[in-house]
Amino acid sequence: MKKITVLGVTGSIGTQTIDVVTGHPDEFEIVAMSAGHNIKKLEEIMNQLPVPHICVLEQKDYDYLSEKYPDRHFYLGQEGLIQISTLEETEIVLNAIVGFAGLLPTIEAIKAGKDIALANKETLVVAGHIIIPLAKEYGIQLLPVDSEHSAIFQSMHGEYPREISKILLTCSGGSFRDKSLDELKDATVEQALNHPNWSMGAKITIDSATLVNKGLEVMEAKWLFDVDYDDIEVLIHPESVVHSMIECTDTAVIGQLGTPDMRLPIQYALTYPHRKPLINSKRLSLSDIGTLHFYKPDTERFKALPLAYRAGRIGGSMPCVFNGANEEANQLFRDGKIKFLEIVDLIEEAMNAHTVVENPSLDELIKIDADARAFVRKKVGL
Repeated sequence: MKKITVLGVTGSIGTQTIDVVTGHPDEFEIVAMSAGHNIKKLEEIMNQLPVPHICVLEQKDYDYLSEKYPDRHFYLGQEGLIQISTLEETEIVLNAIVGFAGLLPTIEAIKAGKDIALANKETLVVAGHIIIPLAKEYGIQLLPVDSEHSAIFQSMHGEYPREISKILLTCSGGSFRDKSLDELKDATVEQALNHPNWSMGAKITIDSATLVNKGLEVMEAKWLFDVDYDDIEVLIHPESVVHSMIECTDTAVIGQLGTPDMRLPIQYALTYPHRKPLINSKRLSLSDIGTLHFYKPDTERFKALPLAYRAGRIGGSMPCVFNGANEEANQLFRDGKIKFLEIVDLIEEAMNAHTVVENPSLDELIKIDADARAFVRKKVGL
């Protein structure tokens, strides 16, 4: 019985993790979980599963739940996240918190010797130079939950890292893959949230529409698999069947295929190195699909991708600026404060205004993140 802490349990990855866990009740037990603002969903999960340790973000939610459920242990805020990530009984922490907020719990969980199933890509984007050496120092497993990185991880089995020449990172293209630049000028939040293939949370769906998400994944892949940016190629693949591939030095290409179902990489991270049946899953039928398409991304329409490569190649604190500016701009777009194309414009302006710190400490990263967000808000008059 593997004991799991789930951070961000009410989000898209979190709820699909619940589905995986309940599909294998003899294999997994959730001993702790956290939620942000969706307390109604949290209570539904609490009524479904007897999870003893629960962390919430707001004092009012902590007070309400503590009184209503006196038999459970409740924790509050960032300190609470760290507490439930370092519980003695926890074996693996599945981090599905969105954004920079997922960084500190990951660091403390690693120091406590917990394996990490990482859905929070921002952790490696912002602080890969801290996380990767720390994971090696404490001898923990860092297991990717992103479908693309899970695919690469699976494709690498049996291969020597030095014999891999390239990573081929596939990309659905997002909600606007077939839209012209003129059409994108007046794109609405509702249109951006209408992803053609995947069921995801609002923030990541907008990131997919801008291709920021793919840029973040490029930076994450660099750290997870120790590859140069020149050896990471993004391919638009509208069907989302080939989840990513590796090219070997002998030109062989190895990939992982499957239907677009996030439960598969979630479950694989929890069962690794073994596999279990995926409950209520749809098997891939290539004969039904018939044709698969691949093409290069249009970086004129979607300049977030070259910006991400630029941030990654500069390194140091620049990926933190890219991420922080995006998180703020993404939220402003969802709040109706800016237009769709302004998201990436604001990221670029924040990057251009930033003086790079070569090897930022955790405290420096926290300040740089806050400064990038403040820069974006000031630019739009907030």
